[in-house]
Amino acid sequence: MRSRIAVFTATVMAGALLAAPIRAGAAEPDVGSATLTPLQVTGPAAQRLNLVVLGDGYTASEQEKFRADVDRHMNVLWSMEPFRSYRSYFNVYRIEIVSGQSGIRCDPDDDPPDPNRITPLGLHYADGCTNPLARGITFQNYGNTALNRYLQQLVAPLGVTAVNRQVLAVANTDTYGGIGGTNATTSGGAPQGPLITPHELGHSLGLLQDEYPYSDRPTPGPPYTGGEPSSRHHTLLTEAQMRAQQAKWWRWLGEESESGGTIGRYESGMYAQSGVWRPSQHSMMRWLGFPFDQVSREIMTQRISGRRDTDAMALTSSPNSSPVGTTDVLWVETGHPAYHQLSVSWSVNGVARSDSHSFSLPSFGVRPGDSVSVTVTDPTAYVRDPAVRGGAALTQTRSWTVGATPITGPAVPVSITAATQTTERAVGGKDVVYVETTHPRNSILDVTWRLDGAVVPNPRNSRNLDLGALSLSAGTHRLSATVTDATRPGLSDSREWTVDNVLPAAPATLSAPLTRTVGGSNVYFEEFDMALAPADDRPGFVVGEFRLDRDGWFNYFGWPDAPAGTPFHFTPKGTVIKSLVYGNLGSGGLSKAVFEPTEPGYGTHTVEHRAIDAAGNIGAAGSFTATVLPGSSPACTTTVTGVRAGSVVAATGVTCLSNARIAGTVTVRPGASLVVKDSVITGRLTADRAASVQLLGANVTGAVAVTGTTGDVTVAGTTVTGAVALSGNAGRGVILAGNRIVGAVACGGNGAVADYGADNDVRGSGSGQCNAL
Repeated sequence: MRSRIAVFTATVMAGALLAAPIRAGAAEPDVGSATLTPLQVTGPAAQRLNLVVLGDGYTASEQEKFRADVDRHMNVLWSMEPFRSYRSYFNVYRIEIVSGQSGIRCDPDDDPPDPNRITPLGLHYADGCTNPLARGITFQNYGNTALNRYLQQLVAPLGVTAVNRQVLAVANTDTYGGIGGTNATTSGGAPQGPLITPHELGHSLGLLQDEYPYSDRPTPGPPYTGGEPSSRHHTLLTEAQMRAQQAKWWRWLGEESESGGTIGRYESGMYAQSGVWRPSQHSMMRWLGFPFDQVSREIMTQRISGRRDTDAMALTSSPNSSPVGTTDVLWVETGHPAYHQLSVSWSVNGVARSDSHSFSLPSFGVRPGDSVSVTVTDPTAYVRDPAVRGGAALTQTRSWTVGATPITGPAVPVSITAATQTTERAVGGKDVVYVETTHPRNSILDVTWRLDGAVVPNPRNSRNLDLGALSLSAGTHRLSATVTDATRPGLSDSREWTVDNVLPAAPATLSAPLTRTVGGSNVYFEEFDMALAPADDRPGFVVGEFRLDRDGWFNYFGWPDAPAGTPFHFTPKGTVIKSLVYGNLGSGGLSKAVFEPTEPGYGTHTVEHRAIDAAGNIGAAGSFTATVLPGSSPACTTTVTGVRAGSVVAATGVTCLSNARIAGTVTVRPGASLVVKDSVITGRLTADRAASVQLLGANVTGAVAVTGTTGDVTVAGTTVTGAVALSGNAGRGVILAGNRIVGAVACGGNGAVADYGADNDVRGSGSGQCNAL
């Protein structure tokens, strides 16, 4: 916790490569000076996976920007599994480094890219000065040397080693970029920067491979020609072969993928467009924005719990180097996932006896010479491979031999030695909160939990409290844990937490629709925008997510290469930005490569949206539907508004009725067009050989007859009281989307008749092409 660890500073000068110190004032820090601030400390460094986040290219005046960038990146990271569940397995340290220049070398979005910019860590786009699509942010040689010095001076004294350390270097750039390897890099200010972070950690920490179908974005990768990949999430095997051989991700086949669709076998990956297969259509290692699918999540869980290259879960216990006394209380302290508890099983001479974190030898009649052992296992549903679950990263065993005599230990303080963090954020309403205590040799300290001042029953004297099992009321609560010793009254220690059980929300603002269908769907021609405003009642960056047609939750980052606040843009085939496709409503998902085929996604789509707050609470999802139709409204040459007595004749050009009330008939002559929007026609409507007819949110009390239209006929969100007759309309055909028609509907000889997924409410009979309505 920040309050318990000092803030460290150091200056690392990389020879002449670093710019001269800042001279603006005596109080200005020198270029290259660095300050370490613990953001989250959940235990001793040796017992944790230590995430070290450094900034590069941030000047002295930009350090607040760096802090905000880190806050955004970290909160997005903690919103994604398995980081969300295993947050307490990390210590997180932020290192602010003063740069003499803002930005990094060869940023391809600079005009022009600067090949001479020097920064303390030497981050640069390796080919950014010549390639406008450069995206790999790497260390220059002098930067690697400087990085090692910062780590040695600031991080190593904390007990952090290369074995259980993960470095994340954040570049001061708004350009998409990052890279994996031993040390991960990401772009601090890019809209997708916080998504680059978990992707690159997937490489650096999880040793995962890219699932891209290319190496160079615009160009399909060549077919894969090697043998069975060593990658655990790529294969040449068929699904049948995976099952028969019990190989790769066979245990997950057929499951609904966390990133959308079904876990199966999807071609392309490892920069090859064909010849190799991956588990999901889209996942974090393929398209940023989607979460890790179950296959990658299982691997990441193993690596996080194993503390990267330590490859062993953190577990402390009573010393077992010599026999224990017959009156001893043995104990273990395990890891503490946020939403479940580890399984603890004690046995005596191989016979299971208890599942508590402490084991009193006299209470179980243990005798001299007996062997006592405890096995701690993580029962997480994120892992199905028994070899992984039984490996050292998720299972540990400790054993003791009981000696012949009692041993009396010295008195120890009555105190809480570790606990769910209390200083940086509130805990979520479904968290498992924990405390760890000191351990007298011959007794067990008591822990009393109180919620809003009332004692919570704790019959097993548990050090864990599952808030999710308490069905908390909505709102903010106060939680405390007090540890006492029955044999030493007056000695105690306590911790308090704020429990945030107020769910965040991400209300959506949509671009103005043409109209709404009778079912409430928003109707658009060709495109629509969605802006989310994630918000919570407490401080901290709030993450927004949305899901298109239940195809996996996708992080709401705004819009690529656009200012903050730019809404997300949806089109039937997506928008190409730097040779990647975004906002695709068609086949293949929201994101894809430019060369992958797409069936346009016209029709009715459901979009769900939600928020995740800094405490990890996931808000209830809101939703809306959007019906996207082909075409557009022609430009008006004549516009009629307000009340009009008598008939209207559209003889030439484009006649638009906008918020009008026509007390009579409307006639469209050959070659003319009519657009009726949010208007009422109390008579009949007749169109003969018109160029285009559109009824959008109209109300027609008479009959409608449209014949021989050469362009499009679009009727959406409209109520017609009389009969409808549509015949001989060529062009794109007839669109009838989300209308209410009281009379009969007869259709024949039209190019096509389609509702684009927006059902019509037809009270009368349907015939011909409209029989299905």
